[in-house]
Amino acid sequence: MRDVVAADFRPPRLLRSPHVQSILASSALRRALRGRRARRLERDAEWILLDCGDGVRLTGCHTPQRHLPRPRGLAVLFHGWEGSTRSTYLLQTGARLLAEGWDVFRLNFRDHGGSHALNRGIFHSCRIGEVVGALRALQTLYPVRPMTLTGFSLGGNFALRVALRAPAAGLELAHVVAVCPVINPHSGLFQLEHAPRMYHDYFMWKWRRSLRAKQRAFAGTELFGRRDLAGTLRTLTEALVLRHTDFGSLDNYLDGYSVAGDRLAPLAVPTSILASRDDPVCPAADLAGMALPDCVQLTVTARGGHCGFIRDWRLGSFAEDYIARRLASA
Repeated sequence: MRDVVAADFRPPRLLRSPHVQSILASSALRRALRGRRARRLERDAEWILLDCGDGVRLTGCHTPQRHLPRPRGLAVLFHGWEGSTRSTYLLQTGARLLAEGWDVFRLNFRDHGGSHALNRGIFHSCRIGEVVGALRALQTLYPVRPMTLTGFSLGGNFALRVALRAPAAGLELAHVVAVCPVINPHSGLFQLEHAPRMYHDYFMWKWRRSLRAKQRAFAGTELFGRRDLAGTLRTLTEALVLRHTDFGSLDNYLDGYSVAGDRLAPLAVPTSILASRDDPVCPAADLAGMALPDCVQLTVTARGGHCGFIRDWRLGSFAEDYIARRLASA
């Protein structure tokens, strides 16, 4: 494992709170102040339906760059849990990479971005096979190389697991970047339960809204009972596991998408992980016990919150700078 790099990221004093950082990352204020940068990303996007194997279909959008005679490569972006291709942080990152000459593809996970009716089975975090299938389909559809992958939060966790499976799956990934990835889902769930209440309530509000949309799409089957939906993050996750997976227990399910300990030791794809010590959602302590190979660089900042890294009052992002630099090395 390469030494942890303590990045030189110093936001203004009034922006140093991890909660301010985390909230601003996806805020409507940031979208309003910096929305112009993303207009061409969305205006020129072509919506694609991907055949991911086993009858699974996922949606996404592809935007070709116009700045260089040839693109620098294809940059694939993964949103976080209950995000979408239109999440502010994804739009801003995509716009930055587009301006630097990358073709950009933003993927929606199952049941995200309004895609609830596409697949009967419900989304959960262990559905890694279909995401690998989506990348295989992209690789065939768009021959531009190199292909890189960047994910945020749960999307960062998915990106790391895709990287683990890339050689066996025939994926030609040149570089992977994971921003504030979920490392140990056990401690992540505990963290959300004991963080300021706004985080738990925010994720539950978004998740319940998504589950109701799924229920409307498949009205003939009761996916969850009212008592389940009225529960906590832990009890609703357990209901998901018992009703809609074969894991048998909440612990088995959480283990199923963990990348803690030595699980990333076999990684062969060049990978960069960006995290902050004050992340209120994904505990930085989870990074300490990881066994990482030499192809992985771990960068940890003192501040930044969860996927925030807001560097100035114009709400620019250090994470975008970091991603652009790391992908340039591909």
